[in-house]
Amino acid sequence: MNKTLRSLLLCAGIGLLPLGAAQASEGKTLRIATEGAYPPFNYYTADGQLAGFDVEIGEALCKRMRVKCSLVAQDWDGIIPALLGRKYDVVIASMFITEERKQMVAFSDPYQKSAMTFVVSKDSNLKDFSPAALAGKTLGAQGATTQADFLMAMYPDSDVRLYPTQDAVNLDMVSGRLDAQVGDMIPMLDWTLKSDDGSCCRIVGEPVSDPKYVGEGVGMAVRKEDEQLRQQLNQALAAIIADGTYKAINDKFFSLNLLTLEQ
Repeated sequence: MNKTLRSLLLCAGIGLLPLGAAQASEGKTLRIATEGAYPPFNYYTADGQLAGFDVEIGEALCKRMRVKCSLVAQDWDGIIPALLGRKYDVVIASMFITEERKQMVAFSDPYQKSAMTFVVSKDSNLKDFSPAALAGKTLGAQGATTQADFLMAMYPDSDVRLYPTQDAVNLDMVSGRLDAQVGDMIPMLDWTLKSDDGSCCRIVGEPVSDPKYVGEGVGMAVRKEDEQLRQQLNQALAAIIADGTYKAINDKFFSLNLLTLEQ
């Protein structure tokens, strides 16, 4: 899920309190936020439970850190302001590590690599995805994301439409109201190859991996003052990668290794 803070800057300072850094130790509870609307990374099951890759990684980290997990869903455009307002301790929601975000929060080591991709309908004749070639075309992305930033910056002569969720983008893609969309590579692979509605469409062009938009990978966000928690998350992440826990979770959801984006 990759996403920006442009619309959040005015909200960032709300709720900041002079409290000490969160401590992750045995007997404590680690409050984890995710979006709950970005399958297969985070979503709700039919019985209303949060699930997905991000959720299981968070649970594995809690087990390694010997803390209890408390999971909460938060709309994307408020996810960092609510972190800064101490609604929870860490965001695990497939968030790209970007310079813009690092002005407001601290990130763990990456737990995924990142890239974006174009998606078109299977009967589309589009082959050239340069700004000139897509002038006048209707392009879609989820709002408040790095994909939205990319389209707004690089395609000023296109009709760029932004949506509240990725599902809403996909719906307009299926309905033929978009000539193309830009999404995070892994969810788009999952959608086009594994879902009924996504069978309408295909991934095209070279992956978009410009660090300006996809950053340094995908990380967990914490408040800047919570350096001890950040270090504990990094240690726990390294441990679950080393002992095979990460791979088991990865392979449950994906055919690609998310640490390398390779088969």
